[in-house]
Amino acid sequence: MQLIKIIDHTILKPDCSNADISKLCNEALENGFGAVCVSPYYVSIAKSNLENSDVKVATVIGFSMGYSCSASKVEEIKRAIDEGADELDVVINVSAIKNKDWSYVRNDMDSVTTACHMRGKVVKIIFETALLNDEEIIKLCEMAKSIGVDFVKTSTGYNGGATTHAVELMRANLPKKVKIKASGGIRSYEDALKMIAAGADRLGCSSSVKIAESAKAAIK
Repeated sequence: MQLIKIIDHTILKPDCSNADISKLCNEALENGFGAVCVSPYYVSIAKSNLENSDVKVATVIGFSMGYSCSASKVEEIKRAIDEGADELDVVINVSAIKNKDWSYVRNDMDSVTTACHMRGKVVKIIFETALLNDEEIIKLCEMAKSIGVDFVKTSTGYNGGATTHAVELMRANLPKKVKIKASGGIRSYEDALKMIAAGADRLGCSSSVKIAESAKAAIK
């Protein structure tokens, strides 16, 4: 696994600018990251900056708390795809999980997955594992498997980050065809290696350039 290619180079700060997005995209091109991850507002700008490259554009849906209703998430997905998004990172409704409203959770996951797959796009369901117990994570993995999501993702980064325990638990309860994105708190090359060893297939990082530099130095 080539570490640099599995990084989603990310900036989701609410006060970032067009210049920040251009810098992010240039860094992705220079380092060979697999994707950039930006807010929906910046999807079209990122797409323009990455035109004629193989760097994907990912964006977030229902971010950052997952509170919005399923229909709203679906409309967000449609708009993001129209503006150039290749991959959609969708936040699950943690409140519904905590209320054990599993039919709502399943419908939410199914609705957003269908909306992405109908347009041939990749969906990543954000579990927000720091707010969940192991039983809830396992239940969500079972749903993700049966619905056929492309990725499950640990975190938004706003309520705690990825842990090796969460990644290992997800990997143990998912088939290989459902991939795992670890995100939040991955700030070093060593952090990245730990997440990959635990079972992560993709990494969401804002410290991507630093990680890439360390990875390249380690190869020399």
